[in-house]
Amino acid sequence: MNQPLKNKRALVTGGSRGIGAAIVKRLAREGADVALTYTSSPDKAEEVAKEAQALGVRALAIQADSADAAAVTTAVERAAKELGGLDILVNNAGIAPFAPLDQMKLADFDRCFAINVRAVFVAAQAASRHMADGGRIINIGSTNAERMPMAGGATYAMSKSALHGLVQGLARDLGPRGITVNNVQPGPVDTDMNPADGDFAESLKKMMALPRYGHVDEVAAMVAYLAGPEAGFVTGAHLNIDGGFSA
Repeated sequence: MNQPLKNKRALVTGGSRGIGAAIVKRLAREGADVALTYTSSPDKAEEVAKEAQALGVRALAIQADSADAAAVTTAVERAAKELGGLDILVNNAGIAPFAPLDQMKLADFDRCFAINVRAVFVAAQAASRHMADGGRIINIGSTNAERMPMAGGATYAMSKSALHGLVQGLARDLGPRGITVNNVQPGPVDTDMNPADGDFAESLKKMMALPRYGHVDEVAAMVAYLAGPEAGFVTGAHLNIDGGFSA
């Protein structure tokens, strides 16, 4: 089996389900040792770690609420210690509060920013201290950073748009070390949070050039490419994988 990530060490935040779990398993399949964080559901997190271990790599699950900056830093430090360093950071953890402007609670706004933006910065800052030249930082953003076609999504869209500036700035900061920093921006993807047979699915499909939901494995494949040796000249980029939702 071709394993372009053999001997690499990765951390995936929010890796216990959905897109995050698919990323953990894809990186493991390509040879990387992987740590994943989770907020709750330790059973699911351990199951994903065991599936990764079955592929012949080291894997561990770390409890960490991404809304807690200290917990994020501690998780990065533990992953680096357990795995012997870090080569790849995937900032996948995120939340999507939707509510009209007059109903959005400030506490929900603050938590969204803490998890979707601040935690990305904190994790990147901590992980970069453990990365050798040529490391990879990959954020799971959203096509909603560029197109929000419905009411109630202002807070979520803002948080994902903020990653544009962060990624472009970090790409400049870390470029001299050969560390690349990129956003992967999924559109509608079939997960338990947004199922392909859910209430909004048909209306979303009508907005897409490819009238279907994406699969978590398709997103994981793009992440694996960015984490691998062939993507060494890609940095500061925002890569849509959205079936033409933003076309």
